[in-house]
Amino acid sequence: MKIFSTSVLAIGAVSSVTAFAPAAVKHYSTIELSETKEDLRKIATDLNPVLKYWDPLGLSTSAPWGYSDEATIGWFRHAEIKHGRVAMAAFVGYWVQSNYHWPWSMTLEGTPFPGVDLSPPEQWDVLPFASKLQVVLFVGFLEWYSELTPGDGSDVGQTHYTKGGKPGKYPDFQGGIPHPVPYNLYDPFKYSENVSEEAKARGLLVEINNGRLAMLGIFGFLCEQTIPGSVPALTGVVKPYAGQVMAPFSSDFSIFG
Repeated sequence: MKIFSTSVLAIGAVSSVTAFAPAAVKHYSTIELSETKEDLRKIATDLNPVLKYWDPLGLSTSAPWGYSDEATIGWFRHAEIKHGRVAMAAFVGYWVQSNYHWPWSMTLEGTPFPGVDLSPPEQWDVLPFASKLQVVLFVGFLEWYSELTPGDGSDVGQTHYTKGGKPGKYPDFQGGIPHPVPYNLYDPFKYSENVSEEAKARGLLVEINNGRLAMLGIFGFLCEQTIPGSVPALTGVVKPYAGQVMAPFSSDFSIFG
């Protein structure tokens, strides 16, 4: 399929974003990520030496819900890292779904998974409602668990990213799940245990830049599908889609039209 070669090139582009992270990374006041506006300016320059610090909407000082500037920066940085990770998974998932499908049955009745004759959004539309609900509820659980903070005698959770915690870090499952979980969502194979602080700082820059590119990449696919010709590089590569990409249950409820 055409999307195979195009996606391989795009994945290579995602990998090449590491070039935006310099070999020598400056030391910030904390590895917890930009707790002050000065830290934000420094990391912005390392992330993009051309654009540098650019905040035309004044988001770093917008103080949502009465947050301090430090809490605001932590909140937006956490949101960026989280959405970047989701976008990277979505980009790779889009390529995989366009070229492969699970060979086993999707349901107990023996219904197979959607094939590659359907585009990823179309594959989602034909899933049973119960399958979609499982996905949404599981993601909802992960979101709820990520916001837990220690308190009331419990050690579950971690310091919140708006209160000095590390944006992007997910709490361990140990002690918070009523049954054994072999791997944590954050660093499941414990690769970072023996990594130097400089390497972690560089990895942070790489992850943020990769996430930004992946957000553009996945929306590029979806834009070309819903508005053919809007992304010329993908014209003829992805199939047009007439559904509602922003309404995941549009094929289950007629109110979405």
